[in-house]
Amino acid sequence: MKRFILLIALLCAPSWAYAQTTKVTPLMTKELTGIPGKEGTMLTVEYAPGESSPIHRHNAHVFVYVLEGTVIMQVKGGDEVRLTPGQTFYESPSDVHVVSKNASMTEPAKFLVFVVKDIGTPILVPAH
Repeated sequence: MKRFILLIALLCAPSWAYAQTTKVTPLMTKELTGIPGKEGTMLTVEYAPGESSPIHRHNAHVFVYVLEGTVIMQVKGGDEVRLTPGQTFYESPSDVHVVSKNASMTEPAKFLVFVVKDIGTPILVPAH
């Protein structure tokens, strides 16, 4: 539970270190002109070897682009996918993210995340 609370704080606040290994770096947030009430947020996520996140949702459109390493992603009801640099992943506002982890126990992984969400809402919320 402590890790989950730290992850929420990490994704909703300026850059901190999560669980001493995962690093989330906010890059920018911008109100989307022409799409009333929506904003786009870009950030990078770096997983240490073997690192993962708890089950969560975003209530947003989430686009992931793998920069380094290999990550495993899965949304509830979907297939687990293994992604390497240059590959992408998408989550809809109704998806529950059940797997997000570094596939390697020895190498780090890094991915870019672009989120389209309601202005002022948290990027990540708990899910069960």
